[in-house]
Amino acid sequence: MAGNGSKTGTVTTEGLLQQGAEGKLYVADYNGTRCLVKERFMKKYRHPDLDKQLTRQRIKAEQRAFERCKAANVITPKLLGVDLSERKIYMEYLDRATVAKRYIDEAALEGTKNNPKICQLAEEIGRSVGNLHSHNIIHGDLTTSNMLLDPVSDASESGLPYRLVMIDFGLTFHSFNVEDMGVDLYVLERALLSAHSQVPELFELVLQSYKEHNTHKLTEIISKFDEVRARGRKRTMIG
Repeated sequence: MAGNGSKTGTVTTEGLLQQGAEGKLYVADYNGTRCLVKERFMKKYRHPDLDKQLTRQRIKAEQRAFERCKAANVITPKLLGVDLSERKIYMEYLDRATVAKRYIDEAALEGTKNNPKICQLAEEIGRSVGNLHSHNIIHGDLTTSNMLLDPVSDASESGLPYRLVMIDFGLTFHSFNVEDMGVDLYVLERALLSAHSQVPELFELVLQSYKEHNTHKLTEIISKFDEVRARGRKRTMIG
């Protein structure tokens, strides 16, 4: 596997993990190393040449997202390579990681008010999103289903027994537009309210941490976020 799309080894598929409208995720063995493979489907309704072009662009965009996240000190699975001809992205398989959504749901059973597990994770989420935006990276699909908690043997830099790992960069792009960052925050707020209604203060905890870790155009971003939120509420009221 190489970044230029050439194939340099053999890949043996282990099993399908997830399949959606855009593609599928499965575990594979590549030259003795277990990895996660993301394979994009061919869209039959598109002209083959257009479909090939769009798929290549999106895979390359994801590849750039991994590189930019590394520069922004945002943890992601290691990118092992891409195969443009096969429409595949190969990345590190974190088989011991827990989805952040499940972790929050389980922690909430112990109580939500001032729960240290929830407060600590909110701090980590705010820090990661703040680092993304301070480097002009728009994730595009910020949900706790797109965040993994990867256990570590020794405490991480944050003092926690896990690393927060951001995943799924299919909608990620680079932008200097503060409204794009405001929309990213609004998507996160709606996702948290929907998935974690039992912890209604979760987004405010995340936002507090975000403000501490992103000083890049912060006033303008928060102003745009408030505008986007107001428009979203108005649409909800009107129907």
